[in-house]
Amino acid sequence: MRSKVKLLAIILLTTVSTFAQNEKKKQMEKQIINPWKWQNERSYVQAIEVTKPEGTLYVSGQTAIDSDGKSSTADMKTQLIKSIDNLEKVIKEAGYECKNIVRLNIYTTSSEELFSCFDVFQNWIAKHNIKQASTLLEVKSLFETLKVELEVTVVR
Repeated sequence: MRSKVKLLAIILLTTVSTFAQNEKKKQMEKQIINPWKWQNERSYVQAIEVTKPEGTLYVSGQTAIDSDGKSSTADMKTQLIKSIDNLEKVIKEAGYECKNIVRLNIYTTSSEELFSCFDVFQNWIAKHNIKQASTLLEVKSLFETLKVELEVTVVR
């Protein structure tokens, strides 16, 4: 009887150990690729490699639109804050985390206005320890009265 119990214990420990090793192998990993240092001050990375993700969330551009669908007529800083809030809401609702944003595109009608309040964006990036590839595009216009739009890809 004791030998059967010992055998069962050994089998159980081996199974748990193998399972734990397999789970560890399945964990998502992110590798940052930055051949230079200058981009660090601009709150983005040159590239990010993601291996073994469990899921990928492609988020449509988020803007300063309220819960009733009304576009903001506020200044750039206010619209940026609301766009970030809306982005966070979508990401959380989907069960993802901001820290796992790997791609963030910014569309704006005025780079000059955006850069005047860019600290809001950079503080948000730092708060969540986001390391993302980014592109900033100045466009002729966005929907209605909107000035900034944030589009992301998130992994887990």
